[in-house]
Amino acid sequence: MKKRLVFLCVVMTAMALCFGGSTAFAKMYKFSGGPSGGTFQYYASAITSLTKDSMKGSGIKVLASSSGGSIENIRLINANRAQMAVAYSGHVFQARNGKLKNDDRKYENVLAMCYFYGAPAQLVVKAKSDIKKTTDLQGKRVGVGNAGSGAAANCELFFTELGIWENVDRRFQGYRAAADAFKNNQLDAFWVFVGYPNASVIEAALQTDIRLIDVYKDAEEIGMFKKYPYFSKVVIPAGTYKGVDEPTNTFQDSSLWVASPSLTEEDAYKLLSTVFSDEGLKFMVETHKSAKAMSIENGIKGIITPLHPGAEKFWREKGVLK
Repeated sequence: MKKRLVFLCVVMTAMALCFGGSTAFAKMYKFSGGPSGGTFQYYASAITSLTKDSMKGSGIKVLASSSGGSIENIRLINANRAQMAVAYSGHVFQARNGKLKNDDRKYENVLAMCYFYGAPAQLVVKAKSDIKKTTDLQGKRVGVGNAGSGAAANCELFFTELGIWENVDRRFQGYRAAADAFKNNQLDAFWVFVGYPNASVIEAALQTDIRLIDVYKDAEEIGMFKKYPYFSKVVIPAGTYKGVDEPTNTFQDSSLWVASPSLTEEDAYKLLSTVFSDEGLKFMVETHKSAKAMSIENGIKGIITPLHPGAEKFWREKGVLK
């Protein structure tokens, strides 16, 4: 009897070691960011690192992955091939309503968690270039972002409204590759659509003298903001990039944290609680300066997309959602 009791204790202990730990059955959630060197990827990696350090024993594990950007992320979320991602507010709105370019499907499984930051258009040219306005890009070699990315989609939208999309020598490549090609004189300009300062633009400015084009003026003249009201004016401060000593007018969309319904309400609530703690917000700003825009007060700023149930609970408790 005694031997049987000892044997039973050994078996139960082994089972506890194998299955009893809180991380033994940790739920794995994939967080899709963006191209290497882009702000989206910084956010995905930051939340992965933050949750790894601050949510030990929670049963939640987040894994960052790169992607083409906003539109690819929307498709990944809708298909549950990623459970969380970063996407532009305008693209989420279009996708949920079946209005993406050449795609009338309705991506109704994409839900909002929170506002991250404003993502401004940044059109980079050489300081001594004869390109003074966006329409001067006709016949020029321009890095427009990865194919399928939000940057490329917004570039196509803007350039099409200006009537120059078909007349630009478009190069579909990520920010880092575009910056390298630019400083090697393989591009005349490149476009990024991310929070500032952007690492790839910083790198380009360290290697060659640059200017930023005032794209806000060009967009305003063609009535773009009446047609696409989710865009808004923003000014990139002087000194953001080496050699750019004047403020630059541009326009921006809002970048959002989005999630799939497969992210449970409880886990969504826990993740938001971790990220929007004092320690979490400090860590996000240390990772990328654009996270200064993140706060409880700005939590659902400009969001017109349905909230994830866990996010709805969180923001209601914080008094932001009435």
